[in-house]
Amino acid sequence: MSLPCARVITVLEQLVAMPGAPQRLRCDNGPEFIAAELGQWCARRGIQAGLHSTGKPNQNAYIERFNRSYRYELPDAWVFTTLSDVRDFSEAWRMCYNTERAHDALGRVPPLTYLPRSPAPSASHFSSRKSP
Repeated sequence: MSLPCARVITVLEQLVAMPGAPQRLRCDNGPEFIAAELGQWCARRGIQAGLHSTGKPNQNAYIERFNRSYRYELPDAWVFTTLSDVRDFSEAWRMCYNTERAHDALGRVPPLTYLPRSPAPSASHFSSRKSP
């Protein structure tokens, strides 16, 4: 699924307003991420934009791990009859993933429990960690 670049920028604006801007934004090569608009947005905020090499999902291990968890625990595990069912199950799964499920990388607490405990990790925090 591809999102328009303007929508990606809108969401990034909302995210930056919460914990602050990251030092670096890692992206795949989707059209919404290679658009000049996103590069300009990053430049205005002093954010380094880094694209992944085509065919190298290991360069984005965090999102690939999330995608794998989602895929195995929802679409591969359930038979849905309506798009509404997919949306409802996805939202319930997302809420559990963020509020109840312990994450090893966060000290065995859920992301929304971890977030208030510390400031947003810097880009160097993530780049110095090993992939899950």
